[in-house]
Amino acid sequence: MISKKKKGLIIPARFSFLQLLIQKDANFIWLIAICILIAGISYPFPHIAMWVGFVLAAYSSTANDSIQTIGTFISSNNSRPWWHLWLFIGVLFLGTVLTSWLLYDGDVTFQRLSSKGFSQAPTSFHFLQIAAPIFLLIITRLKVPVSTTFLLLSAFSASPEAVLGVFEKSVFGYLIAFITAAIIWIALDRWMKNWFQGHIKTRWVVFQWITSGLLWVLWIIQDAANIAVYLPRKLDLIQFLVFSLTVFLGLGLIFYLKGDKIQQIVDEKTDTKDIRKATMIDLVYGFILILFSWINTIPMSTTWVFIGLLGGREIAIKYKKDKALDVTWKLIGKDLLHALIGLVVSIIIAVASNEKLREEILSMMNL
Repeated sequence: MISKKKKGLIIPARFSFLQLLIQKDANFIWLIAICILIAGISYPFPHIAMWVGFVLAAYSSTANDSIQTIGTFISSNNSRPWWHLWLFIGVLFLGTVLTSWLLYDGDVTFQRLSSKGFSQAPTSFHFLQIAAPIFLLIITRLKVPVSTTFLLLSAFSASPEAVLGVFEKSVFGYLIAFITAAIIWIALDRWMKNWFQGHIKTRWVVFQWITSGLLWVLWIIQDAANIAVYLPRKLDLIQFLVFSLTVFLGLGLIFYLKGDKIQQIVDEKTDTKDIRKATMIDLVYGFILILFSWINTIPMSTTWVFIGLLGGREIAIKYKKDKALDVTWKLIGKDLLHALIGLVVSIIIAVASNEKLREEILSMMNL
C-alpha cells in the first residue's frame, strides 16, 4: 500500500483518498447534514414539515428524473446557454401545473394523487418521510437512477403486493426497452447513418425541442404527484405560487449544473450529443412509455425503462461497428447495478417509515 507523508506523519493511501473525497464533496456533505437537521427539527410540526418535505422532494425528484426527461435535451444542446434551456423547460412546467390547478380546483397533479389512493393530505409525518428526499439527493449525487415515484410515495403508503408489483413491472420494462432499442438500432443503423449526415438543419432542432418538451410535460402530468404528496390536495393562490416558483428555480439550478453528476449516464453513451440521434432516443422512449401505460396501471420505474433503452441502443451501435462488447457490457452492468441499489434503498425507506407495511410484511412471514 502506497503511503504519503504529511507533516511528519505517514498516511495510508486509502485514508488520503478518503480525505480527498471528503474535501471534494465537503459542501455537499454539509448541505446533507443541514437538511437532516432541518428535517429532524421540523417533522413533529406538520404545517412546517410539509413545506420542508416538498422543497427537498421538488429538487431531488426532478434532479434524479432529469436523465430520462431532459437528459438528452441537455446533452444535445450543450453548446447553448443554460438559461435558454431552463426558460423553455421552466415555462412548460409553469404552464402545465397552472392548467391542472385551474382545471381541477387547486390540484396540481391532474388528480394523480387521488387516483393512487392519496386523496387526503398527511396530517402528521414520520421523520423518514421528510428525510426520504435527502436520501434521494445522496443517491442522485452517486449517479444512481431510482424510481422517485416508488421512493417518495411508498414512504406514505404501500403494501407488499404493491412493492412486488412495482419491482416486477420495472424489471419487465427494462428488458422490453433493452430488446426494443437493440432491434430498432440494429435494423435502422444503415438508414440513420445515411440520413443523419452533414449539417444539422433547423427543422431537427425544432423537432428535438418539441419531442423533449412533450416528454417533459408527460413527466409533469405523471410525476408531479411525487413532490405534491406533502402538500394540501387543493392549493390556494399563495400556495400555488410557492409550489410552482420553487420547482421553477430548482430547474434553473439543474440546468446551471448541466444535469449534475447523474447526467453522466446519458453523456457517456454514444452519439447522445447529436440532436438528430437524441430525438430518436426520445421518440422510442415515448413510444415504450405509452405502451406500458396501456398494459396496466401499476406504477413502475420509468428510469429503468430509460436506462434499458440506452443499454440496448449502446449494444446495437457497438455490434454494428464490429467493436468488442466487453467494455459496453460493463457499462450496462454498472447502470443496472446502480438501478438495483436505488430500488433496494427505496424499499428500505418504505419499510422503515411505513408502520402498516412493516406489519403486513411481518404478518406474511408469520413473525
